[in-house]
Amino acid sequence: MRGGLLILAGALSAQASATDALPLPTIDGAAFQRCLGDVRARATAQGVTPALFDRVTAGLQPDPSVLPLLDAQPEFTTPIWDYLAALVDDERVADGRAMLSRHRELLDRIAGEYGVDAETIVAVWGVESDYGRVFGKRPLLVSLATLSCEGRRQPFFRGELLALLKLLQAGDLNADGLSGSWAGAFGHTQFMPTTYARIAVDGDGDGRRDLVASIPDALASTANYLARAGWRSGQPWGEEIILPSGFDASRAGRGNRRPLREWQAMGVREPDGAVSRMAALASDTPAAVLLPAGNEGPAFLVFANYDAIYSYNAAESYALAIALLSDRLRGEPGLVAHWPTDDPGLDRAQRRELQRLLIARGHDIGSADGLVGSTTRRAIQTEQQRLGQQPADGRPGRRILDALRAEPGAAAAPPRGTAFTLPARYKEFQQSPLVRTFPAMTQIPGLSTGDFHGFPSLLIETPHSRAAISLFGGQLLSFVPKGGEDVMWLSPTAKPLPTPIRGGTPVCWPYFGRQDQTAEVPAHGFVRTLPWRLLDARREDDGTVVLQLAPPELQDLPLRLRMTVRIGRTLDQSLETENVGGQTVRFTQALHNYFRVGDALQVSAQGLGGLDYLDKFENYAHAHRQQGDWNLRDARDPGRSDRIYTGAGGRYSLVDPVLRRRIDITTEGSHTLVAWNPGEVGAAKMDDVGEGWRNYVCLESANAGPDVIELAPGASHVLRQTLGVRPL
Repeated sequence: MRGGLLILAGALSAQASATDALPLPTIDGAAFQRCLGDVRARATAQGVTPALFDRVTAGLQPDPSVLPLLDAQPEFTTPIWDYLAALVDDERVADGRAMLSRHRELLDRIAGEYGVDAETIVAVWGVESDYGRVFGKRPLLVSLATLSCEGRRQPFFRGELLALLKLLQAGDLNADGLSGSWAGAFGHTQFMPTTYARIAVDGDGDGRRDLVASIPDALASTANYLARAGWRSGQPWGEEIILPSGFDASRAGRGNRRPLREWQAMGVREPDGAVSRMAALASDTPAAVLLPAGNEGPAFLVFANYDAIYSYNAAESYALAIALLSDRLRGEPGLVAHWPTDDPGLDRAQRRELQRLLIARGHDIGSADGLVGSTTRRAIQTEQQRLGQQPADGRPGRRILDALRAEPGAAAAPPRGTAFTLPARYKEFQQSPLVRTFPAMTQIPGLSTGDFHGFPSLLIETPHSRAAISLFGGQLLSFVPKGGEDVMWLSPTAKPLPTPIRGGTPVCWPYFGRQDQTAEVPAHGFVRTLPWRLLDARREDDGTVVLQLAPPELQDLPLRLRMTVRIGRTLDQSLETENVGGQTVRFTQALHNYFRVGDALQVSAQGLGGLDYLDKFENYAHAHRQQGDWNLRDARDPGRSDRIYTGAGGRYSLVDPVLRRRIDITTEGSHTLVAWNPGEVGAAKMDDVGEGWRNYVCLESANAGPDVIELAPGASHVLRQTLGVRPL
């Protein structure tokens, strides 16, 4: 077994909450020093020099706070719906897809060498350390020395401490600043020292196995672990299933293996519309049914690769988090069945929203960072008691979030966006001749440069669709599925550059609207009026074209932006924002989609029912709850809408009875949906809209209004949308 899980301590703070009320054990200092002396003798007998041991343990004092955590591991104490909500959320999926793109060459090489697919490797990385963001803050030698000399399982932890000392002796690691989880796991993918010694490999060829400083070493070592645990290349881990009526739950369990054909004969099947993974397996493939929440919750059929994941950390909830995250990274949908609770867990965005609502009510809990510790739990408990909710246990669930959202003034105290100033070279970049010229093009089949309705553009042709992306603003201008009509609306009276282009999908970044901005800066951000450059282009086996683009680096702006666009059967577009400065930065953003429609007054948007929204025409004074589908048939002004739907994110559909199609919008890392059309009166004042207002509807994937992104130094955020088209 690899050891304890780190990242959930940050996502849930379950370990801290489980032990907050417990007095810390006392540790006899003299006995601890005698124990260290015994460890020193054993270490030197195994090749660790006395000089190294004395250097790395000089002044070392025990940490009694790690002892209660032996019995509070979150994968065993947290309800599975809370556990998975925090680990398999839209943010982690979006970040994981960005990592897949950024490290594609490395991951392809590792997959070829070890036979483990990239998505599973990246899923382990995401769950274990949030893609290298959270290594753990506890000094590793202190934790392992304490657990070696105190509490239960001392022999186990003493073996881990000795293994760590030998790694230091071998030169793989540097003891200075070495930190990890309370149990001793460390590095990008949180190996325990004994596992590190047996499994770690040199993935970057520098002669060392450094899972702390080297991403190639960490990812290759993870693949090596899974391969040695019995991973079967090309086979699935398992899949969600529908159980037959009256299924005997005693037949479930990872140890109750039966040939696949026996489960099928009992009536086990895939959910309606799901692509079968069973079909690719032999009928005698051993399989087991898992019921992590009993017969009333989601059910899974698992195969050998699930066992390999399980061996990484022997807990069903942990293995399911890895498996389900890997599915999401492949672009597959989430679970069909619901967990058997009326109070589901919250993802990290919802936790931040809950904290903002608590702060607005006067609770001193620090910043809205999504980390639910003891102060946040006490504030939740206070609000639960005030509202009469039982049990008043301080748990961050959907029930308390919905209750606080529904109260008058729930949106009254949003965090403010950062007030950006005009970058020094903004006007220089804006007037660049690149705006009106075509750059040299790489030799990618189906990719060229040319003129699209007067705008220098990247032109993309695939077997499944064609598209155009303006080099000015990095703006999607057109997406036409094979055999269909354009999904995007582009104004026939759009003004010459460098005026912003009306239509397509403008990129609004690093702010949306005028939130905290002065009049000197352009509306909706800097990058939609600058020339973009093509960073990378590739064509996949099925003809799909993947592009990476970026605006100029504005040196006095602490944020960097990169956009990835994938043009195939669907159009996938993501914005990755990285904070390269030394301070936390707040920003807002949007992919400002102008969807082409037959008649704006006849379309409707499904999937917004139950969401709260703020209305610009009321100066955002009050929160309203959307009832049913959204449309533009507003009696006050037909065709007019300027709404910010908060706490949003997921899947929406724009239903167009005139063009007889449905545009599906799937979002990740987006907490806001903006629904906009100026209407007839407003459009008459806009030269590049006019009568065209009836030919489009804007449904914008965003983080805007009160949904401000707070980005710590070195951190990144990914906003992603996928557009697909189906006939009605």
